[in-house]
Amino acid sequence: VSPHPKMASRDPRVRNLRIKTGVVRRLAKEKAMYEKEVVDQEAKIESMKAEGKDEYEIKKQVEVLEESKNMVPDCQRRLVGAHGELVAFLETVSDLKATEDYKAAEAILQEVNV
Repeated sequence: VSPHPKMASRDPRVRNLRIKTGVVRRLAKEKAMYEKEVVDQEAKIESMKAEGKDEYEIKKQVEVLEESKNMVPDCQRRLVGAHGELVAFLETVSDLKATEDYKAAEAILQEVNV
C-alpha cells in the first residue's frame, strides 16, 4: 500500500503501470493458452487417425493446429515487447517502489519467461 493511497491512485503513472502490467499478464496467458492448444490439438489428431476418422476432418484439424502453432511466435514477440516496455517503465517510476502496483509489476516480470 502506498504511503499516500489517494495521491498514488491519482498519479497517471500508476494507471500506466497497471495497464502495462496487465498487458504482460494477458500476453503471457495468451501464449500459454496457444501452447496448450497445440499439445491438445496434436493429441486430438493422433486420436482421430487411430480411430480411422475421415481424412477431410483430420485435414481440418491439422489446419487448426497450424493456426495455433503460428500464434505462439506472434504471442512471444508481443510478450517480449511488452515485457521490455514494462521493465523500462519501472526504471522511470522507481519512486513508486512502495506501491502494490509496482510490486505486482515486479512479480509478473519474475513469473513471465521471455
